[in-house]
Amino acid sequence: MSDTRLNSIIRAFESGKPAFAAFSKLDKQSAIEMSDAPYDGLVFEMEHNPYDVSALGDALQYMLNRKEIAESGSVAPRVTPIARIPANGVEMNQSFAKQVLDRGAYGVLWPHVATVEQAYNAVASCRYARPKNAPLYEPKGVRGDGPANASRYWGLSMADYYKKADVWPLAPQGEILVGLMCESTEAIENLDDILSNVPGIGFILIGEGDLSQQLGYPREYEHPVVLDAMRQIVETCKKHNVVVGNPHVTAKNHRRLLEEGYRFLMSAPSRSYGVVGMARAMEGY
Repeated sequence: MSDTRLNSIIRAFESGKPAFAAFSKLDKQSAIEMSDAPYDGLVFEMEHNPYDVSALGDALQYMLNRKEIAESGSVAPRVTPIARIPANGVEMNQSFAKQVLDRGAYGVLWPHVATVEQAYNAVASCRYARPKNAPLYEPKGVRGDGPANASRYWGLSMADYYKKADVWPLAPQGEILVGLMCESTEAIENLDDILSNVPGIGFILIGEGDLSQQLGYPREYEHPVVLDAMRQIVETCKKHNVVVGNPHVTAKNHRRLLEEGYRFLMSAPSRSYGVVGMARAMEGY
């Protein structure tokens, strides 16, 4: 089994660099176009768009580029695909994570996670079961066993897929990212406990839209009250050395966000990819 890192988002994090990403529609043409974009990863949006695992399977295949495979010797897409599922944390619905991972996604983004219990369930849903005496037993894996499609997509035998299909950074060799969306005052209040008690969280993504709604300033992302709430999230993540992300990176705010410590930067996927280009230039990429 090769030790080559398959997940480009994790590769950026491990190198101490920010990772750049964008939300994407779930269709073949978007998958083709995004596969050549200057991103580390993309998030197929299935929370507010239709949840369609058949379409996800097709999109993942269209992410593959024969020329890149021939040149790199790896079938992993250069731009790593993960999926945002429709189940909120409070719903405790493990089947959505199982479905997208079984298609070959390299991670799951969970909306509206606000408690330790919900965060534990999110990570556990992305892990296979193992003996109680096994290393890294917690959070106890509850993902059902059906790796055939995913292992084929990753270009691995099933045995090697099992070795890599664990959550990073809990499992250093893991290629699966668990992202939790922090988008409520309850989540902010519980975030320290979440990050203290639930290993295996790959990143926290601020949900500015829902958070600003609850704070009484819908979509006023630069309002002082909203910015202060976001600052609390960033400080808590820094305390625990957990990556924090922002889903509304623009030409106007990218410099500030990088300086404040955001390491998962999501911009609107315009065909020029201008925001990503400016941010990468700032960092000397």
